[in-house]
Amino acid sequence: MESASPTQRDHILKTARDLIRRFGGAKTNVVDIAQAMGLSHSAIYRHFRSKADIFDALAAATMAEEAALAETFVEADGPAAERLTALVLALHRSKRAKFADDPEMHALYRRVVEERPDLILDYARRMTGLVRRLLADGVARGEFPGCDLDAAAGAVRDAVTVFVHPAHVEAAARAGLDQEAGLQTTLRILVAGLAAGAV
Repeated sequence: MESASPTQRDHILKTARDLIRRFGGAKTNVVDIAQAMGLSHSAIYRHFRSKADIFDALAAATMAEEAALAETFVEADGPAAERLTALVLALHRSKRAKFADDPEMHALYRRVVEERPDLILDYARRMTGLVRRLLADGVARGEFPGCDLDAAAGAVRDAVTVFVHPAHVEAAARAGLDQEAGLQTTLRILVAGLAAGAV
């Protein structure tokens, strides 16, 4: 008799991720995942309502990983301007590496991004909140005098979206464009504006 352990959900997601990497999202379904785990498909449905639910959970896990990556820079010591630059560069490089090295998972992530605006809104709020915390530290350190934190965090988010959104990253990579130089320039302008109290 099948029993659901506390880690069963994680095992399902890991198995799904492995199958997607081998066969692609379109060719991976609940029955395939169940067979690979030696379970019946009903065991999968105890944790996920559908294939789409599994894919959403995989995308959400990626978003959580990105938020955790960003938080390492928020929590680090050192000048806020340097940490902000490092944070955005790390996210950009992570997205570009995923497209280059893990194309099937990138494709799944991109599709979910397009189909689940609610997930993206939650992700955007979380990431903007992290940027706001970093900027607040910059204000406390005297780096960003007179900064309107909400406006500044939104401006940073909007300015760098083209460098971290999976669709834009993919389009640039396919065109053979190196976005990093443009991102570095954008970040220098942002930091200069924040330091000058422009926001």
